[in-house]
Amino acid sequence: MVFKRRDRRGFWASVREALWPKMGWTRAFHYVKHRVNRLPDRPHRIARGVFAGVFVSFTPLFGFHFLSAATIAWIMRGNILAAILATFFGNPVTFPLIAVGSTKLGHILLGDRFDPGVHEGILQTFQAASHDLLHNFWAMFTPAHAEWGGLERFFADVWLPYMVGGLIPGVIAATICYYVSLPIISAYQKRRRMRLKARLEKIRAKLPVRKEKPLEGDKGRDI
Repeated sequence: MVFKRRDRRGFWASVREALWPKMGWTRAFHYVKHRVNRLPDRPHRIARGVFAGVFVSFTPLFGFHFLSAATIAWIMRGNILAAILATFFGNPVTFPLIAVGSTKLGHILLGDRFDPGVHEGILQTFQAASHDLLHNFWAMFTPAHAEWGGLERFFADVWLPYMVGGLIPGVIAATICYYVSLPIISAYQKRRRMRLKARLEKIRAKLPVRKEKPLEGDKGRDI
């Protein structure tokens, strides 16, 4: 096959590159930035897409970030591809900060003094939820009864506070990215149009000048 990789990556190599790309997160960020700037759309529509993608990065909708960002961008009449690319704002480097900050803020907003680090522990909460998911899956094929205690604790102690607490910093970060990206995209598109115009003028200057041949009637009049 033409597009088949010559060096097959193993499972752990794929996981490692997902967490830390070979090019590094700095180069990956610049790559996404150039892709956003090159999108063929009006600057304000691209900036709205950036807003949607950054905002969704602050939500615990893991596995649905692309779909959520595209939906919000569609509602805002923004660029959907820009929204999908902007979800890169949430990556293995920023997710720990986003998750911890959003969850703590969510507990404060909900008036809940629960502290996962003091009581049960965030890892144990995830383990209990995972246990319930696996147990309930097999319960569909066995006489065992479904268990929801771990999932209820995960929803109340992690997911809901994460969702509520991520709204405020999500809107703030998305708004900042919108107003920062809008002039950058506008300036980039303007420079690109100028470069294309200059290149077109150079091509036109190199073209040979076509001389118009006089018509037969014109020759007779000259005589």
